[in-house]
Amino acid sequence: MDRMTAIAVFVEIAERGSLTAAAEALDMSRAMVTRYLAELERWLGVRVLHRTTRRIGLTGAGETALARFRQMLEIGDDLRLALAADDAEPHGQIRITASMSFGASHLAAAVADYLARHPHTRIDMVLGERAVNLVEERIDLAIRIARELDPNLIARRLSVCRSVLCASPAYLAQRGRPQRIEDLAAHNCLTHHYVGRSLWEFRHRGEPCSVAVGGNLSANEASVLLAAARAGAGIAPLPTYQALDRVRAGELEIVLPDYELPPMGIHGVYASRRQMPALVRSFLDFLVERFGDEPYWDHA
Repeated sequence: MDRMTAIAVFVEIAERGSLTAAAEALDMSRAMVTRYLAELERWLGVRVLHRTTRRIGLTGAGETALARFRQMLEIGDDLRLALAADDAEPHGQIRITASMSFGASHLAAAVADYLARHPHTRIDMVLGERAVNLVEERIDLAIRIARELDPNLIARRLSVCRSVLCASPAYLAQRGRPQRIEDLAAHNCLTHHYVGRSLWEFRHRGEPCSVAVGGNLSANEASVLLAAARAGAGIAPLPTYQALDRVRAGELEIVLPDYELPPMGIHGVYASRRQMPALVRSFLDFLVERFGDEPYWDHA
């Protein structure tokens, strides 16, 4: 038995919650995964999984083994990377996904620069607001923007996403400029489906505060809210990576600048630490360097 492969199979089963999902991730048949699991249990002399018709779970021995096996696999990965040539040129293809707004405004340019640096690479981009299943849709890397990620996800923080309230000069000339968050009740507030659809939260002078909002337009994509705000439809919370260029151009104005909207993290989410392709690791390193803790779009 190839014990390292059996160990990797067991860890995939434990993390994904099923033999079928592990088989898909490892590009093995389910029968082969079952065989590796059985041989691992014979080698250890204990059962590592409880198996029923509906679910699987770790035994006490399985929990102990999982922690040790993760360490072994990570040590093996670290050794492999240390022995690899420092100047090894990335090559191959990866499939990535991101929101339409971030993908079009900043990620596409980053991808173009990366491909120019590494001509033996290819990147397939899938843009949309839907949170895709990485394994089922064979996505190598998802760029997700969120206040909090599911703790079960494997992710690397790339940067920060700040937001500001914006409206067009024409809208503010017609409806007036709010001075306090309570004034937003008298305005048409353009909302995002997934972030503050009915309640906007802020920090003001270090203290949290919130206000109930309403309006005649809600959307699942920041680009739609940006276009509507530019057209004079109302006040919208917009990510700075989109809004600040429009503010500098005079098409939008920041509303209530003393009230800070909660920042979100920009994360690179991937399916497995141990089986991360070198190209994914290289691209993640590139994005961290390019965007950073204080992204360029906030200071241009």
